Amino acid sequence: MASMSKIFIIGNVGRDPELRMTGTGRPVCEFSVAVNRVTGGGQGQERQEQTDWYRVSCWGRQAETAQQIIQKGRLVFVAGRFQPRQYQNRNNETAWSFDISCDDFQLLDSRRDREGGAPPAAAGQGQPPFDPDKVDPDEIPF
Repeated sequence: MASMSKIFIIGNVGRDPELRMTGTGRPVCEFSVAVNRVTGGGQGQERQEQTDWYRVSCWGRQAETAQQIIQKGRLVFVAGRFQPRQYQNRNNETAWSFDISCDDFQLLDSRRDREGGAPPAAAGQGQPPFDPDKVDPDEIPF
């Protein structure tokens, strides 16, 4: 019988990505993602917000892309394989790390949303904003 392990998260990037090379020269990029959740609030209980942290690893060309476009604070969607990892913390206590080997990611916020204004001219590389009324149907590749 076939089996599958997949995880999807949406959260905010907690630290800028770090790109490094493995011993064989394969790029790997790591960053963290914070996923907030609310508990309680029913029948007189106080609502509490909790944050789960995930360590995300991207590989190969995807690692190089992630290092270039992902930034701390951005809202990101990550799909991948979940790999819980047990380790000993500084107090010599058993702790768990929630690791994701990334298959795909996508930024969900725009720089405009994050920075509260229009993106700099250089970000658009001199191109005018997209206008759907000016699209030639013969130029659509499908």
